[in-house]
Amino acid sequence: YIAHYHTGGVPGRNEIDDSQELYYPAIMRAIVATGFKGFVAQEFIPSKSDKIASLRQAIGICDI
Repeated sequence: YIAHYHTGGVPGRNEIDDSQELYYPAIMRAIVATGFKGFVAQEFIPSKSDKIASLRQAIGICDI
């Protein structure tokens, strides 16, 4: 049983954008395909100056 997932870029636990080694759009599709109905926590450390924009982008990536 998985209660929730956490996001974080690799390397550095920064934004989960396409500059990271992990491709979160595919990860999120795989999570949804399992029937998961729980929460995804955004647990990354923003490296860009507009931290709210980074969070909005991450939410958009995870909104499958």
